Amino acid sequence: MANVSPTDKRELETVTSSDGTEIAYERTGSGPPIVLVHGAVSDRTIWELGDVRSSVADRRTVYAMDRRGHGGSEVTEPYALEQGVDDVIAVVEAVDEPVALLGHSSGGLYALEAAARTDGVERLLLYEPAVAVTDDALDVESEFEAMMGLLEDGREEEALVLFLEDIARISSAEIDALRSEPTWEEQVELIHTVPQGLDAVSAYEFDPGRYADLEAPTLLLTGSESAEWFGDGIDALEAALPNARVATMEGHGHVVQATGPERFVDEVLAFLEGSG
Repeated sequence: MANVSPTDKRELETVTSSDGTEIAYERTGSGPPIVLVHGAVSDRTIWELGDVRSSVADRRTVYAMDRRGHGGSEVTEPYALEQGVDDVIAVVEAVDEPVALLGHSSGGLYALEAAARTDGVERLLLYEPAVAVTDDALDVESEFEAMMGLLEDGREEEALVLFLEDIARISSAEIDALRSEPTWEEQVELIHTVPQGLDAVSAYEFDPGRYADLEAPTLLLTGSESAEWFGDGIDALEAALPNARVATMEGHGHVVQATGPERFVDEVLAFLEGSG
């Protein structure tokens, strides 16, 4: 079955998730498969920044998925974290061989949980997954209310900037880098997905014992300039996962696709090919 995203006229493939929701993905490249899971206020096109997807597709078959409610995937409200995880599993298991699974930010959390629930993942790569291990990591109630007020007033771009700066805690320089990209207008439109996404992620409770059997080699990526709570999550995962190592992107923050794409791709490919 095929679908067409309103943000990209290229034909997409779809897979049916466990609750009947149609989840879209785009397949490019050739070679061993890798599934990409985007973060908040984005869709599969976020991997176009810095030619990340095309660079990986030179060596891998890339399955860039749209999470539910994003891009070409169906919208369902409300939805729980478990449903988003099932969506990732559906894409992974649609591939007829074990995959590498790469998730960014909240997409990293979904990828982590998916890897713990399916045998279809042979390598796992997580860039600053939204794993909150301290009480104040997601203590953003006042910021969230301010963002919702802007949305109610139809001020979507201001709401996006507030989310990135005060909730995701992304630096002004990174926001400027995102604003200069052609995907910015798409991110402005996707700001309406944030409330549901935050509810799902906020329901997650870190339990290190749940990952004791996750044997897939795992690369935990983090930026030296990122918010502290992302680093706390990386440290906790390094301790919890039996086969993980950390790579730090010096001089970069949370949106490395925009600020350091070549270094990011180098780290990803080196790990996939066993030299990193």
